[in-house]
Amino acid sequence: MTFSATEKIDGLNIGLMLVACAVAIVLPLELFLFSYAILGPLHYLTEISWLHDRNYFTKGRYDALLLLLVGVLVSVCYYSLIGIMPLEFPSNFLLWIAYIGLLSAAVFAFVRSVYLRIGLIILIVVSSQLSEHFALLFGVFLPTLVHVYLFTGLFMLYGALKSGSRLGIVAVVILALCPILLFYLFPNFKPWGYTEMAKTMYFGSKGQGFFVLHVATLSEFFGMKPAVGTNGLQYWMQQVYHTQTGLLLMRFIAFAYTYHYLNWFSKTSVIQWHKVPRLRFITVLAVWLISIGIYLYDFSLGLIWLFFLSYLHVLLEFPLNFTSVVGIFKYFKNRLTKQQAKPI
Repeated sequence: MTFSATEKIDGLNIGLMLVACAVAIVLPLELFLFSYAILGPLHYLTEISWLHDRNYFTKGRYDALLLLLVGVLVSVCYYSLIGIMPLEFPSNFLLWIAYIGLLSAAVFAFVRSVYLRIGLIILIVVSSQLSEHFALLFGVFLPTLVHVYLFTGLFMLYGALKSGSRLGIVAVVILALCPILLFYLFPNFKPWGYTEMAKTMYFGSKGQGFFVLHVATLSEFFGMKPAVGTNGLQYWMQQVYHTQTGLLLMRFIAFAYTYHYLNWFSKTSVIQWHKVPRLRFITVLAVWLISIGIYLYDFSLGLIWLFFLSYLHVLLEFPLNFTSVVGIFKYFKNRLTKQQAKPI
Protein backbone atom coordinates (compact mmCIF):
# COMPACT_ATOMS: atom_id res chain seq x y z
CA MET A 1 0.00 0.00 0.00
CA THR A 2 1.37 3.37 -1.02
CA PHE A 3 0.58 6.63 0.76
CA SER A 4 0.33 10.10 -0.67
CA ALA A 5 2.33 13.01 0.75
CA THR A 6 -0.78 14.18 2.61
CA GLU A 7 -1.35 10.73 4.09
CA LYS A 8 2.28 10.58 5.26
CA ILE A 9 1.69 13.84 7.16
CA ASP A 10 -1.51 12.36 8.62
CA GLY A 11 0.52 9.35 9.73
CA LEU A 12 2.98 11.71 11.40
CA ASN A 13 0.07 13.39 13.16
CA ILE A 14 -1.14 10.08 14.52
CA GLY A 15 2.31 9.56 15.99
CA LEU A 16 2.34 13.09 17.44
CA MET A 17 -1.05 12.45 19.05
CA LEU A 18 0.18 9.31 20.76
CA VAL A 19 3.40 11.00 21.92
CA ALA A 20 1.41 13.96 23.28
CA CYS A 21 -0.87 11.54 25.13
CA ALA A 22 2.09 9.70 26.65
CA VAL A 23 3.83 12.87 27.84
CA ALA A 24 0.51 14.25 29.14
CA ILE A 25 0.16 11.18 31.35
CA VAL A 26 3.66 11.56 32.81
CA LEU A 27 4.07 15.37 32.96
CA PRO A 28 0.66 16.97 32.39
CA LEU A 29 1.12 20.31 34.14
CA GLU A 30 4.64 20.97 32.89
CA LEU A 31 3.72 19.86 29.37
CA PHE A 32 0.84 22.33 29.28
CA LEU A 33 2.94 25.22 30.58
CA PHE A 34 5.73 24.48 28.09
CA SER A 35 3.34 24.16 25.15
CA TYR A 36 1.34 27.27 26.01
CA ALA A 37 4.39 29.46 26.68
CA ILE A 38 6.77 28.23 23.96
CA LEU A 39 4.75 26.63 21.15
CA GLY A 40 1.66 28.78 21.70
CA PRO A 41 2.90 32.24 20.67
CA LEU A 42 4.70 30.85 17.61
CA HIS A 43 1.46 29.18 16.54
CA TYR A 44 -0.62 32.30 17.13
CA LEU A 45 1.76 34.56 15.24
CA THR A 46 2.33 32.26 12.25
CA GLU A 47 -1.37 31.49 11.93
CA ILE A 48 -2.37 35.15 12.06
CA SER A 49 0.24 35.81 9.35
CA TRP A 50 -1.16 32.93 7.26
CA LEU A 51 -4.75 34.10 7.74
CA HIS A 52 -3.75 37.61 6.73
CA ASP A 53 -2.71 36.42 3.27
CA ARG A 54 -6.14 34.77 2.88
CA ASN A 55 -8.09 37.80 4.08
CA TYR A 56 -8.94 35.81 7.24
CA PHE A 57 -11.49 33.81 5.20
CA THR A 58 -13.89 36.74 5.33
CA LYS A 59 -15.85 38.50 2.57
CA GLY A 60 -15.07 42.08 3.59
CA ARG A 61 -11.81 43.96 3.28
CA TYR A 62 -11.78 45.37 6.81
CA ASP A 63 -13.47 42.56 8.75
CA ALA A 64 -10.24 41.61 10.49
CA LEU A 65 -9.94 45.12 11.91
CA LEU A 66 -13.31 44.76 13.60
CA LEU A 67 -12.26 41.40 15.05
CA LEU A 68 -9.00 43.00 16.21
CA LEU A 69 -11.02 45.71 17.98
CA VAL A 70 -13.08 43.03 19.73
CA GLY A 71 -9.88 41.27 20.81
CA VAL A 72 -8.49 44.50 22.26
CA LEU A 73 -11.76 45.26 24.11
CA VAL A 74 -11.98 41.75 25.56
CA SER A 75 -8.34 41.91 26.67
CA VAL A 76 -8.71 45.36 28.26
CA CYS A 77 -11.84 44.17 30.08
CA TYR A 78 -9.99 41.08 31.29
CA TYR A 79 -7.02 43.17 32.46
CA SER A 80 -9.34 45.48 34.41
CA LEU A 81 -11.03 42.42 35.93
CA ILE A 82 -7.76 41.16 37.39
CA GLY A 83 -6.70 44.64 38.48
CA ILE A 84 -4.02 45.30 35.87
CA MET A 85 -5.85 48.33 34.47
CA PRO A 86 -7.74 50.81 36.70
CA LEU A 87 -10.88 50.74 34.54
CA GLU A 88 -14.46 49.76 35.25
CA PHE A 89 -16.86 48.12 32.83
CA PRO A 90 -20.56 47.24 33.08
CA SER A 91 -21.42 43.83 34.46
CA ASN A 92 -21.04 41.10 31.81
CA PHE A 93 -19.45 43.55 29.35
CA LEU A 94 -16.74 41.01 28.52
CA LEU A 95 -19.38 38.40 27.68
CA TRP A 96 -21.32 40.82 25.49
CA ILE A 97 -18.24 41.76 23.49
CA ALA A 98 -17.12 38.12 23.11
CA TYR A 99 -20.62 37.14 21.96
CA ILE A 100 -20.73 39.98 19.41
CA GLY A 101 -17.26 39.20 18.09
CA LEU A 102 -17.66 35.45 17.76
CA LEU A 103 -21.07 35.60 16.06
CA SER A 104 -20.03 38.49 13.83
CA ALA A 105 -17.23 36.27 12.55
CA ALA A 106 -19.90 34.02 10.99
CA VAL A 107 -21.39 37.05 9.22
CA PHE A 108 -17.96 38.05 7.96
CA ALA A 109 -17.33 34.53 6.64
CA PHE A 110 -20.49 34.15 4.53
CA VAL A 111 -22.29 37.46 3.91
CA ARG A 112 -21.19 39.88 1.19
CA SER A 113 -24.10 42.33 1.13
CA VAL A 114 -23.24 45.44 3.15
CA TYR A 115 -26.85 46.06 4.15
CA LEU A 116 -27.45 42.48 5.21
CA ARG A 117 -24.18 42.55 7.20
CA ILE A 118 -25.24 45.71 9.03
CA GLY A 119 -28.66 44.26 9.79
CA LEU A 120 -27.27 40.97 11.10
CA ILE A 121 -24.63 42.65 13.27
CA ILE A 122 -27.26 44.99 14.73
CA LEU A 123 -29.34 41.91 15.52
CA ILE A 124 -26.30 40.28 17.18
CA VAL A 125 -25.65 43.42 19.27
CA VAL A 126 -29.32 43.63 20.33
CA SER A 127 -29.34 39.94 21.28
CA SER A 128 -26.03 40.12 23.18
CA GLN A 129 -27.94 40.00 26.46
CA LEU A 130 -28.49 36.33 25.67
CA SER A 131 -24.78 35.78 26.25
CA GLU A 132 -25.48 35.83 29.99
CA HIS A 133 -27.25 32.47 29.58
CA PHE A 134 -24.14 31.02 27.93
CA ALA A 135 -21.50 32.62 30.12
CA LEU A 136 -19.28 29.56 30.43
CA LEU A 137 -19.54 28.74 26.72
CA PHE A 138 -18.54 32.19 25.47
CA GLY A 139 -16.35 33.23 28.38
CA VAL A 140 -14.48 30.02 29.19
CA PHE A 141 -14.91 26.99 26.94
CA LEU A 142 -15.22 28.42 23.41
CA PRO A 143 -11.85 30.25 23.34
CA THR A 144 -10.07 27.37 25.11
CA LEU A 145 -11.00 23.67 24.93
CA VAL A 146 -13.62 24.00 22.20
CA HIS A 147 -11.11 25.87 20.05
CA VAL A 148 -8.04 23.70 20.65
CA TYR A 149 -9.81 20.32 20.61
CA LEU A 150 -13.16 20.42 18.81
CA PHE A 151 -12.22 22.91 16.10
CA THR A 152 -8.89 21.13 15.57
CA GLY A 153 -10.81 17.93 14.96
CA LEU A 154 -13.20 19.64 12.54
CA PHE A 155 -10.30 21.25 10.68
CA MET A 156 -8.62 17.83 10.39
CA LEU A 157 -11.85 16.23 9.17
CA TYR A 158 -12.41 18.96 6.60
CA GLY A 159 -8.87 18.53 5.30
CA ALA A 160 -9.17 14.74 5.16
CA LEU A 161 -12.45 14.90 3.24
CA LYS A 162 -11.04 17.43 0.74
CA SER A 163 -7.86 15.44 0.13
CA GLY A 164 -9.45 12.00 0.31
CA SER A 165 -6.80 10.91 2.82
CA ARG A 166 -7.51 7.55 4.42
CA LEU A 167 -5.07 8.13 7.24
CA GLY A 168 -6.61 11.58 7.73
CA ILE A 169 -9.91 9.96 8.69
CA VAL A 170 -8.04 7.53 10.97
CA ALA A 171 -6.32 10.49 12.62
CA VAL A 172 -9.67 12.15 13.34
CA VAL A 173 -10.98 8.93 14.90
CA ILE A 174 -7.87 8.60 17.08
CA LEU A 175 -8.21 12.23 18.14
CA ALA A 176 -11.77 11.47 19.24
CA LEU A 177 -10.52 8.47 21.23
CA CYS A 178 -7.65 10.30 22.95
CA PRO A 179 -9.78 11.71 25.84
CA ILE A 180 -10.93 8.16 26.61
CA LEU A 181 -7.33 6.97 26.67
CA LEU A 182 -6.28 9.85 28.90
CA PHE A 183 -9.04 9.26 31.42
CA TYR A 184 -8.99 5.46 31.53
CA LEU A 185 -5.40 4.45 30.74
CA PHE A 186 -3.37 4.16 33.96
CA PRO A 187 -5.84 6.31 35.94
CA ASN A 188 -3.94 5.79 39.21
CA PHE A 189 -0.55 6.78 37.81
CA LYS A 190 0.94 9.64 39.80
CA PRO A 191 2.40 12.23 37.41
CA TRP A 192 5.86 13.63 37.81
CA GLY A 193 6.42 17.31 38.36
CA TYR A 194 3.56 19.36 39.80
CA THR A 195 6.06 21.67 41.46
CA GLU A 196 4.87 24.66 43.47
CA MET A 197 6.23 26.99 40.79
CA ALA A 198 4.23 25.17 38.11
CA LYS A 199 1.08 25.35 40.23
CA THR A 200 1.60 29.08 40.76
CA MET A 201 2.01 29.65 37.03
CA TYR A 202 -1.11 27.62 36.25
CA PHE A 203 -3.07 29.56 38.86
CA GLY A 204 -2.15 32.81 37.16
CA SER A 205 -2.51 36.39 38.29
CA LYS A 206 -5.15 36.50 41.04
CA GLY A 207 -6.50 33.10 40.05
CA GLN A 208 -7.40 34.16 36.52
CA GLY A 209 -5.10 31.71 34.75
CA PHE A 210 -6.09 28.33 33.33
CA PHE A 211 -7.03 27.35 36.85
CA VAL A 212 -10.42 28.95 36.05
CA LEU A 213 -10.88 26.63 33.06
CA HIS A 214 -10.02 23.64 35.23
CA VAL A 215 -12.49 24.66 37.94
CA ALA A 216 -15.28 25.38 35.43
CA THR A 217 -14.80 21.98 33.78
CA LEU A 218 -14.80 20.10 37.08
CA SER A 219 -17.89 21.98 38.17
CA GLU A 220 -19.94 21.70 34.96
CA PHE A 221 -18.96 18.24 33.72
CA PHE A 222 -18.04 16.39 36.90
CA GLY A 223 -20.52 17.94 39.32
CA MET A 224 -17.96 19.15 41.87
CA LYS A 225 -19.12 21.93 44.20
CA PRO A 226 -17.71 23.22 47.50
CA ALA A 227 -19.98 22.71 50.48
CA VAL A 228 -21.81 25.75 51.79
CA GLY A 229 -19.72 27.62 54.34
CA THR A 230 -16.39 26.11 53.26
CA ASN A 231 -13.36 27.87 51.81
CA GLY A 232 -14.02 27.75 48.06
CA LEU A 233 -10.45 28.45 46.96
CA GLN A 234 -9.01 25.84 49.30
CA TYR A 235 -11.58 23.33 48.04
CA TRP A 236 -10.71 23.93 44.40
CA MET A 237 -6.97 23.84 45.03
CA GLN A 238 -7.49 20.39 46.50
CA GLN A 239 -9.73 19.22 43.64
CA VAL A 240 -7.49 20.50 40.85
CA TYR A 241 -4.12 19.35 42.18
CA HIS A 242 -4.81 16.47 44.55
CA THR A 243 -7.76 14.42 43.26
CA GLN A 244 -7.76 11.73 40.61
CA THR A 245 -10.36 13.53 38.50
CA GLY A 246 -8.42 16.80 38.67
CA LEU A 247 -5.21 15.08 37.57
CA LEU A 248 -6.91 13.20 34.73
CA LEU A 249 -8.49 16.41 33.49
CA MET A 250 -5.05 18.02 33.52
CA ARG A 251 -3.90 15.26 31.18
CA PHE A 252 -6.61 16.17 28.68
CA ILE A 253 -5.99 19.92 28.86
CA ALA A 254 -2.25 19.39 28.35
CA PHE A 255 -2.85 17.03 25.43
CA ALA A 256 -5.45 19.24 23.74
CA TYR A 257 -3.24 22.33 23.75
CA THR A 258 -0.04 20.49 22.85
CA TYR A 259 -1.55 18.63 19.92
CA HIS A 260 -3.36 21.75 18.71
CA TYR A 261 0.05 23.38 18.24
CA LEU A 262 1.81 20.27 16.91
CA ASN A 263 -0.90 19.69 14.32
CA TRP A 264 -0.31 23.18 12.94
CA PHE A 265 3.47 22.84 12.70
CA SER A 266 3.36 19.31 11.29
CA LYS A 267 1.34 20.53 8.30
CA THR A 268 3.74 23.27 7.28
CA SER A 269 4.29 21.75 3.82
CA VAL A 270 0.53 21.55 3.26
CA ILE A 271 -0.61 24.83 4.81
CA GLN A 272 2.48 26.75 3.63
CA TRP A 273 2.32 29.17 6.56
CA HIS A 274 6.06 29.76 6.26
CA LYS A 275 5.86 31.16 2.74
CA VAL A 276 5.49 34.83 3.61
CA PRO A 277 7.61 37.94 2.91
CA ARG A 278 11.01 37.67 4.62
CA LEU A 279 10.56 40.80 6.72
CA ARG A 280 7.25 39.54 8.11
CA PHE A 281 8.75 36.14 8.87
CA ILE A 282 11.65 37.77 10.74
CA THR A 283 9.17 39.97 12.62
CA VAL A 284 7.13 36.93 13.62
CA LEU A 285 10.23 35.18 14.96
CA ALA A 286 11.32 38.31 16.82
CA VAL A 287 7.92 38.78 18.49
CA TRP A 288 7.90 35.07 19.37
CA LEU A 289 11.29 35.32 21.08
CA ILE A 290 10.21 38.49 22.90
CA SER A 291 7.05 36.68 24.07
CA ILE A 292 9.14 33.85 25.51
CA GLY A 293 11.46 36.39 27.13
CA ILE A 294 8.54 38.19 28.79
CA TYR A 295 7.19 34.88 30.08
CA LEU A 296 10.56 33.82 31.49
CA TYR A 297 11.20 37.23 33.05
CA ASP A 298 7.76 37.55 34.66
CA PHE A 299 5.32 34.72 34.04
CA SER A 300 2.36 36.82 35.26
CA LEU A 301 3.15 39.49 32.68
CA GLY A 302 3.73 36.75 30.13
CA LEU A 303 0.29 35.27 30.78
CA ILE A 304 -1.27 38.70 30.33
CA TRP A 305 0.41 39.14 26.94
CA LEU A 306 -0.35 35.57 25.86
CA PHE A 307 -4.02 36.04 26.74
CA PHE A 308 -4.30 38.85 24.20
CA LEU A 309 -2.36 36.95 21.53
CA SER A 310 -4.31 33.75 22.13
CA TYR A 311 -7.74 35.38 22.16
CA LEU A 312 -6.94 37.44 19.07
CA HIS A 313 -5.96 34.34 17.12
CA VAL A 314 -9.18 32.60 18.23
CA LEU A 315 -11.26 35.50 16.91
CA LEU A 316 -9.36 35.79 13.63
CA GLU A 317 -9.59 32.04 13.06
CA PHE A 318 -13.32 31.87 13.69
CA PRO A 319 -14.36 32.60 10.07
CA LEU A 320 -12.16 29.65 9.03
CA ASN A 321 -13.84 27.48 11.68
CA PHE A 322 -17.26 28.36 10.28
CA THR A 323 -16.00 27.70 6.76
CA SER A 324 -14.73 24.25 7.80
CA VAL A 325 -18.06 23.31 9.40
CA VAL A 326 -20.00 24.39 6.30
CA GLY A 327 -17.49 22.55 4.09
CA ILE A 328 -18.01 19.31 6.03
CA PHE A 329 -21.78 19.74 5.82
CA LYS A 330 -21.62 20.32 2.05
CA TYR A 331 -19.41 17.27 1.56
CA PHE A 332 -21.87 14.91 3.24
CA LYS A 333 -24.83 16.65 1.60
CA ASN A 334 -23.28 16.08 -1.84
CA ARG A 335 -22.52 12.46 -1.00
CA LEU A 336 -26.10 11.93 0.13
CA THR A 337 -27.45 13.63 -3.01
CA LYS A 338 -25.32 11.41 -5.25
CA GLN A 339 -26.47 8.31 -3.40
CA GLN A 340 -30.10 9.27 -3.88
CA ALA A 341 -29.51 10.08 -7.55
CA LYS A 342 -28.16 6.59 -8.37
CA PRO A 343 -30.57 4.48 -10.42
CA ILE A 344 -32.10 1.51 -8.63
